[in-house]
Amino acid sequence: MDLKGRNFLTLKDFTPEEITGLLDLAEDLKQKKKKGIPVDIHRGKNIALIFEKTSTRTRCAFEVAAHDLGISTTYLAEGSQIGKKESIADTARVLGRMFDGIEYRGFGQKIVEDLAKYSGVVVWNGLTNECHPTQMLADMLTIREHFGKIKGLKLVYFGDARYNIGNSLCIVCSKLGINLVLCSPKKYSPSSALVQECNQWCKASGGSITMTESVDEAVKNADIIYTDVWLSMGEPDEVWAERIADLKPYQVTKEVMAKAKKTAIFMHDLPSFHDLNTKIGKEIHDKFGLDAMEVTDEVFESKQSVVFDEAENRMHTIKAVIAATLGNNF
Repeated sequence: MDLKGRNFLTLKDFTPEEITGLLDLAEDLKQKKKKGIPVDIHRGKNIALIFEKTSTRTRCAFEVAAHDLGISTTYLAEGSQIGKKESIADTARVLGRMFDGIEYRGFGQKIVEDLAKYSGVVVWNGLTNECHPTQMLADMLTIREHFGKIKGLKLVYFGDARYNIGNSLCIVCSKLGINLVLCSPKKYSPSSALVQECNQWCKASGGSITMTESVDEAVKNADIIYTDVWLSMGEPDEVWAERIADLKPYQVTKEVMAKAKKTAIFMHDLPSFHDLNTKIGKEIHDKFGLDAMEVTDEVFESKQSVVFDEAENRMHTIKAVIAATLGNNF
């Protein structure tokens, strides 16, 4: 697998074989990490980590992965001039003269695409409004670890499927042959253009994309139950009220899990509002009377929950992406 010099902006750009190859590499790197085998194959290289949106998992995963590979990192956040005093194109050309690669986590997909267009170095998408490809690799590795396969499984996503997680699940599931069910009110469905594009990949992979508003219909014979937060911080109260009212029937509870296969797992990209142990969780409780939002604490803490396996796998899969795209055939 030769991915040297390839940008990692969306999984649309990668074949099923390349995605599987990255999962294989991540699995190998994970085993080496557990055994204490060094993998510092990129000693002397430097990468920039641009975070216009704050993060725990993505930042830690990129920094630990880079360190393991022998790479130095520079973290750029509020103190940088990106898009303020300096355009994205100018920033990209400056950073491209100093770094071997650039990670971007922030807003529009066009920003990360412009960084790739102008920088002249490898660019990785840590999250945009539209796509979250590194999360998908972690999810697929986690699924493969638990089931021994990916193709042919049924994954049900509950919640708002219009943005990065919903979009990215459509892409990766259609490429790898998963039967994806999106369960939510119709207004929370991904764009018809994306679904049409993904349906073409489904023809080759044997996967499928189905949309339904029925929880019972969706969860029947499900292997994987997946959800995400309903709200983005900073949105006005009226948006919170509407979103909660619309999506409360799609909360993942023990009753929902009981209707899936006995071997079903619960997945979430995190963070999650499953209890009142956060400032946001308490605020939601005070305003709307909810003890949990997209998933109950009972499910989140259950034996079926693999959310922390997913979180760990962010690092291993990101390490695979960095290692492969900066060079060295695997």
